[in-house]
Amino acid sequence: MADSAKTSNVQPTALITGASRGLGAAIARELAPTHRLLLGARTPQALEPILSELPGSVGWPVELTDYPAVARAAESVERLDVLVHNAGIADLGTIADSSVAQWRNTLEANLIAVAELTRLLLPALRAAGGHVVLINSGAGLRANPGWGVYAASKFGLRAFGDALRLEEPSLRVTSIHPGRIDTDMQREIIAGEGRDYDPGEFLEATTVAGVVRTAVQTPRDAHPTEIVLRPIAR
Repeated sequence: MADSAKTSNVQPTALITGASRGLGAAIARELAPTHRLLLGARTPQALEPILSELPGSVGWPVELTDYPAVARAAESVERLDVLVHNAGIADLGTIADSSVAQWRNTLEANLIAVAELTRLLLPALRAAGGHVVLINSGAGLRANPGWGVYAASKFGLRAFGDALRLEEPSLRVTSIHPGRIDTDMQREIIAGEGRDYDPGEFLEATTVAGVVRTAVQTPRDAHPTEIVLRPIAR
């Protein structure tokens, strides 16, 4: 009985990729009260601000497309309750102007790295009956002009989530499809589009992070499979 009580008091563990800023940092803040956090980013330096803000969280710095390094980092994770795939890139442009390198880099970051990290962590996720959260995009549901490369990676991410959900019935897999979010990445996108930046056009990162928390905390008798969010004009 004592061992059972002790086990029940152990906080669940969540690994969040791309956690150093923007949406990833917002998700970390949402999950911090209820989870032991492993916070991912490319370098230890990038994680210093969020680790200082959330004492008790642990840095998990690794370049997600360096697969031997990812495998080494994953070895230390024996049990994982939540895996939030938030890291990704948005390299936009028309198909006519796209390059092989652009396609490769985007698919590598937004899809292949996600698949490999998930594969490596499956034993830890299975041990916990864990939850995989995929931060997808509205571009994972529809493709617009100039977004073909990015949308292809996000359509692929949705298919990955659908397959994982069926192959791993002990896990919950949630694809979240937000519209545009007010982040530094969004500012870069708008600058590339040659428009003035108006934060009121976009979802707040805290809103999307709150939806992630709600999905994770959904009682076990329900499986939140897909959540779509759209900004309301203000």
